[in-house]
Amino acid sequence: MRQKILVTGGGGYIGSHCVVELIEAGYHPVVIDNFSNAVREGNVPESLLRIEKFLNTQIEFHELDLLDKPGLEKIFKKHSFYAVMHFAGLKAVGESVEQPLRYYRVNLTGTINLLEVMQSHGVRNLVFSSSATVYGDPQKLPIDEQHPVGGCTNPYGKTKYFIEEMIRDQCTAEKDWNAVLLRYFNPIGAHISGQIGEDPQGIPNNLLPYVAQVTRVRDYIHVVDLAKGHIAAVKKLKDNCGCKVYNLGTGTGYSVLQMVNAMEKASGRKIAYQTAPRRSGDVASCYADPTLAEKELGWKAEYGLERMCEDLWRWQSQNPTGFSNGTQS
Repeated sequence: MRQKILVTGGGGYIGSHCVVELIEAGYHPVVIDNFSNAVREGNVPESLLRIEKFLNTQIEFHELDLLDKPGLEKIFKKHSFYAVMHFAGLKAVGESVEQPLRYYRVNLTGTINLLEVMQSHGVRNLVFSSSATVYGDPQKLPIDEQHPVGGCTNPYGKTKYFIEEMIRDQCTAEKDWNAVLLRYFNPIGAHISGQIGEDPQGIPNNLLPYVAQVTRVRDYIHVVDLAKGHIAAVKKLKDNCGCKVYNLGTGTGYSVLQMVNAMEKASGRKIAYQTAPRRSGDVASCYADPTLAEKELGWKAEYGLERMCEDLWRWQSQNPTGFSNGTQS
């Protein structure tokens, strides 16, 4: 019997790439999503429909918001989950500065509902999608897991930090809980098929294709490498690991200008960019020390900047308006 994994926010960018890796690693993902970061096709995220096609499989999906606790109870009654992969949440740094209460309500209340329902159904294994934003302005580079956390520069980062703390406290209170908190650096790129990628919903909040300030240095990581890190984390849970924290990054900082050059090379065209002031709540430089994940999870990022940009370009050129254009070449 394949182990069932509940994937919250599994229709979104990182969640959908993790669904691919779960299926390929022999797990049985059950996906819930409320479409806040996923494009709808009928009653299902377009991303999952495409995965079903290119992997020739079926994916169980339920439209659900984590604020709907009775709905969540229903899913847990129906299935016996080995673990939960928790991606669902609002994720735009700038928007969180403008709408802090909304971010706290959705991200924190949603997670509390999830943890309580897990607790009442005896599901005690969790992989949480955290972020390098919990480190705030770096005090030293590269950033390892011992770097102080909590000095976050925006409400989005604070929600990730608070959720980490809730999970940590729960693992301390109930010793049979296991959780792996994965702090991502900057995921980009797309699945090699060009069928799924980051959908530009509204004004893009990440670097590409809009280039912000040229001086920033970031640790960009291929989203497929990131997804493979989640499989390694699920495997770690069976060691009864308690609460563990890992950075998922490449360990290399790339400047925005290097990114532009790599995208120009991948696309074979010049990219017009403008320098703009740093976004509200952003930090200047940030890259990971990913050695702990390699040592304890046996995971290491394989893809470099060139591959990230090639895969991103394939996705963008095949899907110029993202999932909503309905055409696939």
